[in-house]
Amino acid sequence: MPRVLMVDDSRPIRMIVSKAMVELGFGVGEAEDGNDGLKKLQEGSYDLVVLDVTMPNLDGPGMLAKMRETGDKTPVLMLTSESKTSIVATLMKLGIQDFVLKPFKADELRAKVLKALKLPANYTAAAAGASAEAADAGDGKLAVLVIDDMENVHKKLRSMMPEAVVLETAMTAQDGLGVARAKKFRVVLVDAEIQAGGPAALVKQLRLLQPGAGIWSMALRSGNNVVKEMRDVGFDDALLKPFTQESIDALIEQYSTKVETLFVVKEDLIELTPFSGKEDKLERYFAKLSADVKAVVQKLGEACFESAVIDATYMPLQQPARVAQFLVDIFKTASDMGIATKVVASAELPKAMRGFQETKDLHCYTTVEEARSQAA
Repeated sequence: MPRVLMVDDSRPIRMIVSKAMVELGFGVGEAEDGNDGLKKLQEGSYDLVVLDVTMPNLDGPGMLAKMRETGDKTPVLMLTSESKTSIVATLMKLGIQDFVLKPFKADELRAKVLKALKLPANYTAAAAGASAEAADAGDGKLAVLVIDDMENVHKKLRSMMPEAVVLETAMTAQDGLGVARAKKFRVVLVDAEIQAGGPAALVKQLRLLQPGAGIWSMALRSGNNVVKEMRDVGFDDALLKPFTQESIDALIEQYSTKVETLFVVKEDLIELTPFSGKEDKLERYFAKLSADVKAVVQKLGEACFESAVIDATYMPLQQPARVAQFLVDIFKTASDMGIATKVVASAELPKAMRGFQETKDLHCYTTVEEARSQAA
């Protein structure tokens, strides 16, 4: 299995590139600057380095120069926002395999990665199919990821959960993110003290990788309102230590009986899933949908995407005012990020929106392909 090292000071860029590599079936390492990248190369073997040009401490050209000085001939694919001939010529002279201009599309990145690794162009489809098959493994069972640096916590949870629960564990935040990139989970349990500086950044990354999962903190009981504190950080709820069988059973029941996957993210596509609840649940549905989709749009902006496509084919229309407010919220967030937003839906959606000033001129595309062609 090829291994790729992604070196970029932008965490969202690292996450998007790493996700694309995992979908190809590759192993991935991450570094936030050139110095960290050189350290990672010393610690392990990689078949390709995807390297950003502009970084603090040690930039891409500086890291590449040090690699070559030490005899490291690992192929390098450079990420750059500069398209000037002189800049590109300089990068090529440094000994890179190729370069990718920011903002880039995932298909372009994958094609150049495969070329640099001398793999066939059709490798993408085969690997993606294998990845999807692996992600679906579990036969509909409840899949839970536990991120905690104490092995005893893993053992305790395993002993308290039914055998039917698929339990995966990670000892570090970085390992947990790696597992979250490769597989889908309904619940992610995170030790509140797993990451120095607090868990807020980790929760945001997990939200992007696991948009349909319940993400819970594992925190010690205290006289404070721990649940509120954890929700303020970004968790859905808190599982208090020491665990009780009652709390474990309630968690399992909540996510075994109801899997709330509101949408699926595929590069620049946000695909809403069918709403299966009763009408009295729509207020909560739209509140969560709006918050989660806005977060994804913000991440797309941070990752240099210029457009986003929302497939609203399955958008529930029983309460048009809530639909209109959702669209207004998303359009505003996208506009603030400089992202052009296209909506795919049936003819019923724009008809329902004509009664509202902000959405009366809403235009919808009939297919994702049509929307993408217009967004290009």
